[in-house]
Amino acid sequence: GLGFNIVGGTDQQYISNDSSIYVSRIKKDGAAYLDGRLQEGDKILAVNGRDLKDLRHKDAVELFRNAGYDVSLKIQRRLQPQNGPVGHRDDGESGGLPLATILVPGLALAAAAVWILLRYRQRM
Repeated sequence: GLGFNIVGGTDQQYISNDSSIYVSRIKKDGAAYLDGRLQEGDKILAVNGRDLKDLRHKDAVELFRNAGYDVSLKIQRRLQPQNGPVGHRDDGESGGLPLATILVPGLALAAAAVWILLRYRQRM
């Protein structure tokens, strides 16, 4: 197989009011896992140029089973979750300081310096 499972279809909507086909699981050491481009949660728009819109789940599964050796997928990358920090990385390394941590105090200091300079020039 291609090394991944799918969910969705007109008869088994994964997301309300959306009959699209989604990657639900990538099997470790399968073709998709080894390739590395497909991710869980990706929406699959087409297989070998065949649009997956408005297909029943079993018909989509059949398309994948008959896709052949060289398979071309058109996908839409899933949206990243919004409940974690933007710079979060799962590799255990620090992502460094957020840009705002440096810019905000720097801009505040620059504004204060300009204000002091203007006040000083008025007194002269």
